[in-house]
Amino acid sequence: MTELDYRFQAMGSDVRLLIGERLLASAPPPLEAADRERAFVGEFSDRLSRFRPDSDLSALNRSPRASVLAAPLLRAAVRAGLWAAQRSGGLVDPTLVRALERSGYDHSLDGVEPASLQEALAQAPPRRAAQPDPAARWRRVAVDDHAGTITRPPGVMIDTGGTGKGLCADAVAIRLAGYTRFVVDCGGDIAVGGVGAQLKPYEIDIEHPLTRRSIGSIKVARGGIATSGLNVRVWRREDGGYAHHLLDPSTGSPVWSGLIGATAIGGSALEAETLTKMALLLGPAGARRVLAKRGGVVVHDTGEVEAIGCVAGQIAEPELRAS
Repeated sequence: MTELDYRFQAMGSDVRLLIGERLLASAPPPLEAADRERAFVGEFSDRLSRFRPDSDLSALNRSPRASVLAAPLLRAAVRAGLWAAQRSGGLVDPTLVRALERSGYDHSLDGVEPASLQEALAQAPPRRAAQPDPAARWRRVAVDDHAGTITRPPGVMIDTGGTGKGLCADAVAIRLAGYTRFVVDCGGDIAVGGVGAQLKPYEIDIEHPLTRRSIGSIKVARGGIATSGLNVRVWRREDGGYAHHLLDPSTGSPVWSGLIGATAIGGSALEAETLTKMALLLGPAGARRVLAKRGGVVVHDTGEVEAIGCVAGQIAEPELRAS
């Protein structure tokens, strides 16, 4: 079986497309489709980047108006962030931009070598699960497709971040419906589909965030799977401390929950992305609850791997630890 393997950089991440043979005669050849999707992902990234002053998202965040006219893509991205906030009970909060900037994430980290996660863990405060922000500012954000607007209190800034990658993977998956099988990997947020994948599921490899070694693979026939780790974006602040991109909404500070990595399975890439962030924010006990239904994997601060639910037989045993 012929399958195109196509890779490029976008959204500050590695993007990979696997595209099988055409299912519909009207579908373009896989390489032509891959080039088309590369352009789509590039535009998606440019228009939703909070680091580009000319992006749609930056224009929204700069606007002093409560209600702002917004293009369909921006409305969809903000709605995805609000969905994740609702799904997570406010843990995955899209309104933490100012807190991210205070932590040092006020510029793109593309191409910047991450700081040592092991050193960051050694200096990290006592572990605790994250909690929602009692102010719940995300509840005051509204998307109105009829009016073509996004409404939020002036000064509330929105980040489409991880949920944007999940949304993008799902959007590309819809656009690849004319092929027998496909994988869309947007920086670890992965959408899988096609009748061929249901007959022969893809094996999605999971990497340990400390050792960078494989801890096994999970078979996925359709839907989404996402992996997140603190190792991807961790940096040293000017005061000598360490920070990363995953914040506790209740404090606005990086969360140190006892977990450094998580993989979740979902009905879509967006759902899987939301579940993996929930797992990292909640720590070991909360992650077990969140991942129990569909299955998943977490990596503890010690490097220990814990497989949860239906994926337990597919992943390396928990004795794997960081060297």
